[in-house]
Amino acid sequence: MNKFLKLAILLMVASCGGGSSQAPRNLDNACLLAREKPAYYNAMRRTEARWGIPINVQMATIHQESKFVGNAKTPFRFALGVIPLGRQSSAYGYSQALDSTWDDYRKDTRRYGAKRNRIQDATDFMGWYMDGSAKKLGISKYDARSQYLAYHEGRSGFANGSHNSKGWLLAVADRVQSRADMYQQQLRACGK
Repeated sequence: MNKFLKLAILLMVASCGGGSSQAPRNLDNACLLAREKPAYYNAMRRTEARWGIPINVQMATIHQESKFVGNAKTPFRFALGVIPLGRQSSAYGYSQALDSTWDDYRKDTRRYGAKRNRIQDATDFMGWYMDGSAKKLGISKYDARSQYLAYHEGRSGFANGSHNSKGWLLAVADRVQSRADMYQQQLRACGK
């Protein structure tokens, strides 16, 4: 094979990586979201089948974490309002998984090629993490609020109750639960 053909194949394969990082148009309607982005819905169905995490819980968590933007990153921090200090954390992608937790997931599941900006990998990660929270902390897989708190604070933080002193986070978790409930009703209504 000549060098040009090898390069063309490499570029073509690389371009298939994460798919579109653009968010769906209607984030407030689970049925329209599933219709616009069938790959998202199919990825969540596979995650539900593998890990037992309901689609509505996955959707609500992804909405909170990244608004369904595949290449989402945390904002930059600034000293004195102008001196850049770097990003707030290493969270990236649909699931906003941290580097270290993502590495744990890839090692534990042996999915070494998984990418945070690929929806099927991000939902599988979320399923893996929430399944672990159910097993280790006794959190129901249907309890979007508690699953989100454990997801945000980490399992140790959740177990220690670190979230209880963060009123803003408890309010966010309440919104995640409300959105999960809304998505569940919508998915039932459209037969998903």
